[in-house]
Amino acid sequence: MYYTKPSADRLLKLIEQKIIVFDGAMGTMLQRQSLTEEDFRGDSFLKHPSPLKGNNDLLSITRPDVIEKIHLEFLEAGANILGTNTFNANRISQADYSLEKSVAEINRASVDIAHKAIESFQSGQPAEVIQSDHPIFVTGSIGPTNRTCSMSPDVNNPANRAVTFDEIALAYREQAIALIEGGVDMLLLETSFDTLNMKAGIYALESYFEEAGIRLPVFLSVTITDASGRTLSGQTLAAFYNSIHHAKPLFLGINCALGAKEMRPFIDELAHISDFPVGVYPNAGLPNVMGEYEQTPEEFSSIMAEFAEQGWVNLMGGCCGTTPAHIKALAQKITDLTPRKFTTQLNQRYGQIPISNSNNVLDAGEIPFYSGLEPLNVNPEIGFLMIGERTNITGSPKFRKLILNDDFESGLSIARQQVESGANFIDINFDEGLLDGEKSMTHFLNLIAVEPDIARVPIMIDSSKWSVIEAGLKCIQGKGVVNSISLKEGEENFLRQAREIRKYGAAAVVMAFDENGQATLLEHKVEVCSRAFQLLTERVGFAPHDIIFDPNILTVATGMEEHNDYAVAFIEAIRQIKERCPGALVSGGVSNISFSFRGNNPVREAMHSAFLYHAIQAGLDMAIVNAGMLEVYEEIPKNLLELVEDVLLNRRKDATERLTDFAESYKAEGSRKIQKDTKWREGTAEERIIHALVRGITEHIVADTEEIFKKFDLALEVIEGPLMEGMKVVGDLFGDGKMFLPQVVKSARVMKQAVAYLEPFMEKEKKQSGSQTKLPKIVMATVKGDVHDIGKNIVGVVLGCNNYEVIDLGVMVPCEKILETARELQADVVGLSGLITPSLDEMMHVASEMKREGFSLPLLIGGATTSSVHTAVKIAPKYDYPVAYVPDASRAAGVITKLLSPDYKTEAVQELHEEHERRRKAYKDRNSKRKLLSIEDARANRTPIDWKTRQYTGRSDSGTDCTIDTPGFLGLRDYSVEVETLLEYIDWTPFFYTWEMKGRYPKILKDPKFGIEASKLFEDAQILLGDIVENRRFRPKAVIGFFPANSEGDDILIYTDESRNEIKTIFHTLRQQTVKADDKPNQALSDFIAPTDSGLADYLGGFALTTGPEVEELARSFEKKLDDYNSILVKAVGDRLAEALAEYMHKQVRDEWGFGRTENLNLDDLVSEKYRGIRPAPGYPAQPDHTEKPILFELLDAEKRSGIKLTESYSMFPASSVSSVNWKSPSSVIPELARKSRQAVFLAVGVNIAFSFRVPSSLAWTNARCRSLSSTPRPITRQLKMKSTSNACSPQTSRLTTPVTPLSPNRPSWRVRTRCGATSSKPS
Repeated sequence: MYYTKPSADRLLKLIEQKIIVFDGAMGTMLQRQSLTEEDFRGDSFLKHPSPLKGNNDLLSITRPDVIEKIHLEFLEAGANILGTNTFNANRISQADYSLEKSVAEINRASVDIAHKAIESFQSGQPAEVIQSDHPIFVTGSIGPTNRTCSMSPDVNNPANRAVTFDEIALAYREQAIALIEGGVDMLLLETSFDTLNMKAGIYALESYFEEAGIRLPVFLSVTITDASGRTLSGQTLAAFYNSIHHAKPLFLGINCALGAKEMRPFIDELAHISDFPVGVYPNAGLPNVMGEYEQTPEEFSSIMAEFAEQGWVNLMGGCCGTTPAHIKALAQKITDLTPRKFTTQLNQRYGQIPISNSNNVLDAGEIPFYSGLEPLNVNPEIGFLMIGERTNITGSPKFRKLILNDDFESGLSIARQQVESGANFIDINFDEGLLDGEKSMTHFLNLIAVEPDIARVPIMIDSSKWSVIEAGLKCIQGKGVVNSISLKEGEENFLRQAREIRKYGAAAVVMAFDENGQATLLEHKVEVCSRAFQLLTERVGFAPHDIIFDPNILTVATGMEEHNDYAVAFIEAIRQIKERCPGALVSGGVSNISFSFRGNNPVREAMHSAFLYHAIQAGLDMAIVNAGMLEVYEEIPKNLLELVEDVLLNRRKDATERLTDFAESYKAEGSRKIQKDTKWREGTAEERIIHALVRGITEHIVADTEEIFKKFDLALEVIEGPLMEGMKVVGDLFGDGKMFLPQVVKSARVMKQAVAYLEPFMEKEKKQSGSQTKLPKIVMATVKGDVHDIGKNIVGVVLGCNNYEVIDLGVMVPCEKILETARELQADVVGLSGLITPSLDEMMHVASEMKREGFSLPLLIGGATTSSVHTAVKIAPKYDYPVAYVPDASRAAGVITKLLSPDYKTEAVQELHEEHERRRKAYKDRNSKRKLLSIEDARANRTPIDWKTRQYTGRSDSGTDCTIDTPGFLGLRDYSVEVETLLEYIDWTPFFYTWEMKGRYPKILKDPKFGIEASKLFEDAQILLGDIVENRRFRPKAVIGFFPANSEGDDILIYTDESRNEIKTIFHTLRQQTVKADDKPNQALSDFIAPTDSGLADYLGGFALTTGPEVEELARSFEKKLDDYNSILVKAVGDRLAEALAEYMHKQVRDEWGFGRTENLNLDDLVSEKYRGIRPAPGYPAQPDHTEKPILFELLDAEKRSGIKLTESYSMFPASSVSSVNWKSPSSVIPELARKSRQAVFLAVGVNIAFSFRVPSSLAWTNARCRSLSSTPRPITRQLKMKSTSNACSPQTSRLTTPVTPLSPNRPSWRVRTRCGATSSKPS
């Protein structure tokens, strides 16, 4: 952000150096002065007709001495920033005193007083001392006014407003101009209780900056009104953040309403989401019954210092009740504490380095974000976005009729239905000749604003008239979307409207129109969108993710031949726009496609679903649809689907005629269910329920539960009686090893469905009796930043089977949510899960927060990267109560039972404490014996490679050839791989470990203990795979790349091209520092890339791949049916396919390097890694630093090309993903790394960023992400087709003769319908 005020540079530098101290409460200090009406009138307002006492801002004119003295006291207390005495110095607030005309005078006088106070404080000090010892700045305080844009002052007229957006903006503008003319260093829009008011202020400032050719830093501060975490106008903090993000403030903060203690969770949240420096200035606690603030300076500063110690803040001060004594105590407490660090995104806000004062850097990598009352952050979990279309007067006859009859209240019910049906946005349009569009838009949006169940989602303001769009933008406090603008009227008008939209803080839909009209042909669509993208990003400063292109969905099946290709053109336009406009989104109005079949809803719905299916595969991000009327693609009758897709994909010349003929007689038919019965159904209801629970049969459980309920007075008695009796049988069988985890999960599925039937009755009984039976409650969560939940879900199922109430909060759960839920629900135990190594730090944070907040309940730790040693050494010391490591699901219930049992608790806690002590001592002893070299000595003992002769010269394997092979291409290539291709690459052994069946495949199928159930589990997996293949449910994607590279010390330099003149990025590797025996080297991964001084041209490869977001979607579909078994099965199979895809793609990498083409390896060889080349992973022993992952992702353009994103803790999303940097240079065996790697097996797929090296097989460094060995099936050869797209070469289709292995003979057979080859990127 470029600032024209010279003091801004000093302020930017100060942000990096220290936590800046803001002043305290001017109002509190003035109240202590006992000022009279005469003081407020002074000489200037003796004859003013209105009473003036209480108008504190006026004192800047009538009693400047009082204001200056207060400023001076705050400076002496240590304040770096003085806020002017202008909180209410705006025309709206001053109207209460009839002083609107005095606004400019009050503001200029207030700035002048602040400067005089600074001069007085600094008098006699040298300039260099003033700037270095106590730099001081003046910020112009602009309060929220005493009116709100988003709420009605009349409960009987919810659309009424006491003030308009324009009036607020005018008031802010007038005040800001006076403050700027007075000489402030920064502007502060503070105490925002209504985000729409603040957006009006931002609009006013941006407009004035633009007109005057200046720019000052802006500080925005919101007020969270209570523990709900919302503003007075209803927004959450995250929604507020999304709404004002476009202002790019120098500081973003929270003030007022709450004390520091109450503000803590919100500052924590803001610190973790904000791209901007964070400020906090709370009240001195909460007021007492007399409205007085009693928190002492010591209490206030101690709580505030905790925020600073956590690294959350860059600026701290005080609001109501805080005095110079509070600020002095605060300044002393934080003087040596480190300010919050700038994130990568934040660095980009202010140029390449934080302290620069330059234009912002374009960032195409941010996720799109919007807001209503709640945030909509479009991360991979959100997926495709639906825009509700039924509040569009041009497309909904029902809505049109209501609005034309002036029944706006009933119109709200349609908006509500769209949200309830799953719409992520509401599209609102009033383009009707009989309506006043501006008035109607304003009225309806004002009504929506007070309907939280509607207003929680973002609004899309839809109109062909700019005046209507602007009227709508002035009514929404969230970040909405404008639909639409275009180049139809030329660049000048387009740019003007775009600049206005940016000032309002909205995203924009850009239609594919230009001066020549609507783009109907593919080339025209792409050309118009590319031109618009360049204009918006380069001349307006739009973020790419705020640009949503609509390349025009046009009607097909019209009978006109030139229309037949409209759907195909749109779908292909999506792909090309995504390629040429990185970061931009694509949308469209889906109902247009089927206008030819108006009146035939079944055909239209089938067309919409099929069109969306193909468009989403091409990259469509969102669409305007009727969210309540979409057919499920898989459920479209096959005969109708074929006819519809013939039309959409233009596959036949007679497609329109065939669909038209069919549509005349088409009626949707319901499917008939076939019921099976068996002899066990002849038993009593109790016997049938136990049989169903043990066998995992769901078909009759609701009917049987309903039948047995008639024998009991209370629903709870059914659960505690026959249902728990059945689960007790399950638990006993599991405990005796006679049932295995897959069966237990199926049993839990049956239990859930039975309980779901009884829940409404239990709720009614609770209300009638006023009492409730308490089961032990376990609150479980995958910690913040981590997306993996298979293990946690299994533990939850097992605990549920053991009579525990499990509250599963899901994945990526912040600490505050975990503890808030545990306290609110009075949990008995908290369980934390995590798979990636940064999750270990988050678990430590949760433990320390539990201690700080006074929890005393047991804490369970589990997950692939956790261990008993880490739990004992790192987590347990953070918490004073039991912390238990649970290695697998089978032990969870036993651990909890002991820790909660009155009879065993004391003994269990003591045993746990002693075990932790033993492990801590062993860890300390082991590390005390560990000898480490200095980093200089370790580097001197690097891997011995003579790069002149290209020979390894170590004692073992001396003379090994280290030839540098040149890859077949440089740059990136995309791959779409069919699941069928991956079947022969699946290593099934880890699949069984997921289900706690330890044994190698296929031997486990005949294991005396596990064999029968393992075979059933394997059969279920094969049936699932068959369905996945036949219906193409998963769409695996990958990107591979090769890059010029050389090493420099422990770093690996990646060049932009073969000239090697410009460094594109740098990978940082870690060197072993333990003392080695037998002259073994201290290795780093950089050793295996030719150094820069060798003069050799070396290369680095990489890939990122995913089974796809469809894994999570399919799993969720089972979860909605209370089917944990199939949900977990889907995720486990998805992980196996990700590993299979990694094996397959690594083969492509080796082939491109050349040496892979001579391989003749079967699955056993691949699992044993008998190939040349390795791929160790960040987060594992060879490269434990997870922060290298973003470098790889940027290099591969992984998010755009494969759809994989990184969480804040560097976990990959979707979870079934793998990525790798690929070496092929030599290394030597490192046994200890290999050993440690094998401990991290099986559950680690989702964190698998693997580095792959080009390594002669004689020197193969065992892969840092290990596998178990499988059997060695007979190799066969199959010809496969792969479609790839390269940014270095022309698109090409390559035939690969790939050694693969057959599936197990136990696999059930199915017919696979191959569409366009094994790995085609789109159906033919």
